[in-house]
Order: sequence, then C-alpha cells, then structure tokens
Amino acid sequence: MKNTSLTWLMQKLLIGLTFFLALNISVSSALAQDSKGPSLAQTYPNKPIRLVVPFIAGSLVDVMGRAMAEEMQNTWKQSVVIDNKAGASTLLAAKVVSTSPADGYTLFLPTVTTFSMAPQLNPKAGIDPSKELTPIARLAITNLYLTAHPSLGTKNMKEWIELMKKNPGKFSYSSSGNGSPQHIFMETLKKQLNLDIVHIPYKGSNSGMLDLLSGKVDMAFIDGTLIAPNIKTGALVVLGSSMSKRSTLLPNVPPISDTVNGFDWSGWIGFAGPANMPQPIVDKIADFIKHYQSTPAFASVLEKAGIEPAEPIAPGDMPDFIARENKRWAPAIKISGATID
Repeated sequence: MKNTSLTWLMQKLLIGLTFFLALNISVSSALAQDSKGPSLAQTYPNKPIRLVVPFIAGSLVDVMGRAMAEEMQNTWKQSVVIDNKAGASTLLAAKVVSTSPADGYTLFLPTVTTFSMAPQLNPKAGIDPSKELTPIARLAITNLYLTAHPSLGTKNMKEWIELMKKNPGKFSYSSSGNGSPQHIFMETLKKQLNLDIVHIPYKGSNSGMLDLLSGKVDMAFIDGTLIAPNIKTGALVVLGSSMSKRSTLLPNVPPISDTVNGFDWSGWIGFAGPANMPQPIVDKIADFIKHYQSTPAFASVLEKAGIEPAEPIAPGDMPDFIARENKRWAPAIKISGATID
C-alpha cells in the first residue's frame, strides 16, 4: 500500500514538474519573441544592402536612389549597392525584389507604375506588387511637363490646343513606353480635348528625348531632370505641368489645369522591400526616411531631380494609399486604351 501511494505521489510530482517546465518554455519563448523585435532593429543593418532601381542609370528614380544610398551609408555605416533592373514597366525589378529574402537587405524604389499602373495594364505579368512587396514610404511626387519643340510655334496651352485641333493626325508625341505615365497623361489629355496626336513609344526616356530635341517628334510629357536646362537654352518650350498645384520647383510653369479644367495627374516614387519584412526593420527604415525628408540635403536632391516634395506616409498607411491610387488610375488607363510593352 505504501509503495502504491509513493508511486502515485511520484507521478503527481512528475506531472507537476512537466507542467512547470512547459510553462517556463512557453514564457521564455514569448519573452524571446518580444525581445526579437528590438534586437533586430538594434543590429540592422550589419551587412551590405542592395537597393534595386527599376530604371537605367541617370534616370530620375536612379538619381533619387543614389542619393538615398549615400545617406543610408552615412547613417548606418554599411555599404549600399545600387542594382539597376530596368524593364517590364518596373515589374522586372519588382519580381527580383519579391523573390529576395525578406530580411531588409534587398530594398526597392517602386513608383506609381509598379503598384497602380503596370499590374492593371498587364494582369498576366506574374506578380501582384500589392501582395508581394512591403510598401514602406512615399518619397516624392513626380510632376511631368508638357513640352514642345520650338518649331511647333506654340508658347502656351491655348495656342497648342488650337494648333492640335486644326491639324488632326499631323503631329506626334514620344513616351518612355506603352503604358508609361507619359503615355497615359497624353492619352487622357487627348481624350478630354478630342485631339488626334500620333503616339511614338520608346524604350525609356533617353531616346525619345533625343528625338524631341532634334524635332523628329513634336512634343512629350517629360520630367524635371530634363526640362530645366533645355528651357534655359531655348531648345524646348514648356507649355504646362501635369499637376493642378503649381510646382514648387518650377513655379513659373502654369498647370495645364489653368486651361484644361480638371486635368490633374502626377506620379510618385516610393520605398519598399519584399513581402513579410520584420516590422522592427520596416519601422527603422521608415524612421530614417522620415528624418531624411526633413533635411536640406533631401530638398537639394528634389531640386536636382526636378521632383516635388511629398508628405510622409507611415508604413501602416501605405497599403490604403496604394489602394486609392489603384482606383484613381483605373479610369485613366481605360480611357487611354494603353497596353503594356
């Protein structure tokens, strides 16, 4: 009887010990999870970072990317390598990033094209950036300028509209590719004004810019990196800006909406990484970007690149912002009839 009681007592003690150990393991695991976040943020980054840019070297987004890389290196004392992956309307780069480890060491400069335009133009692209990337921040707003070769003889939007209406199908415009913002902006403007202007798409902006300067094409929506020096020399004539709000960088250029009621289009440059990045790393990157956006150095980059400042957006608010952008662009894409290259 005593042996039976002893055995029963030992079993109870063993059960109690097992429960105690399991509880300790559970608590330790929870504490480890709680402490994992801060430790990630404290140690990140501890090796080189790859910053993927979806355009060629020298492009507007590349200028922004190289400035960001330099600031990140100075702040975090780790090298940041620029990786230019142009193609498929930025979706080539997006795929490269989406299939990279979600550890914060592969980062990305997407644009409005990446999230809101290319996926709608090419739903069979094999990537859904809204699901396969982690949007971290909006860096800046891209304002495009309707620009003409001087031989066109127009000095403002009113003269340009009159000339286009009198000569349907006679003039041409260039873009950086089918489905690009330059293409969508012009097709939307054509539709609103019932104009007939021939579209000539190029692979990127450089070739189209050369043909605009030579007069082989008559006009184009072009970005601020290209517009300012050519206005000063008289090589090109700027007619208006795509944003309804007057540019902070080129305040003397009137918005197209001053003449064409309701015309208000702009793009943006953002910052992202692969899906499912650890939140502490996302927050650390976002904090860095928010601080950088408030510095004179960043303002200088905006001026150099000819792009507009943007109010910071927190990482948690970026998905809603992108969803609104998708809805904003959908009717413009439909109106344009654009197809992706």
